[in-house]
Amino acid sequence: MGIIEEKIIKEGFILPQLPTVAGLYSPAIRTGNLVFTSGQLPLQDGKLIEPGGRGKVNDANMEDAIYASRIALLNGLAAIKSLTGTLSSIERIVKLTVYVATDHLFSSQHMVANGASSLLHKLFEDKGFHARSAIGVAELPLNASLEIELIVQCKFPIQ
Repeated sequence: MGIIEEKIIKEGFILPQLPTVAGLYSPAIRTGNLVFTSGQLPLQDGKLIEPGGRGKVNDANMEDAIYASRIALLNGLAAIKSLTGTLSSIERIVKLTVYVATDHLFSSQHMVANGASSLLHKLFEDKGFHARSAIGVAELPLNASLEIELIVQCKFPIQ
């Protein structure tokens, strides 16, 4: 087990197995020394986490949405690991994008994204500081509350 995986456990989580691909895409692709993930939903044990029961984030279920952002992030890290073989190959978290399905007039998408950002900082320390976008949307696949994409810089070849 690598250092990052140990930190994940210390934070109270487990790096999940890569979810089954449900379409014509790859969970992560590499170009040069960058790895891009496809959008990752907050799936845990193959089931969608649904803050608020219908996927819409609002002030009343903000804490659930913050937790869901961490679960989606872990799915993104699992996609990266499936490509690189180890999370220790990550030299820098470059960009985090968080799409949040929100109720009308909700404007705290950035607070939901902070859940994933704070976990990245804990896991990767200085390498975890990243650029970020937090975007409110009307709907997401499977009525998910949020979706996350990552861009990371990795060291290749992996040794």
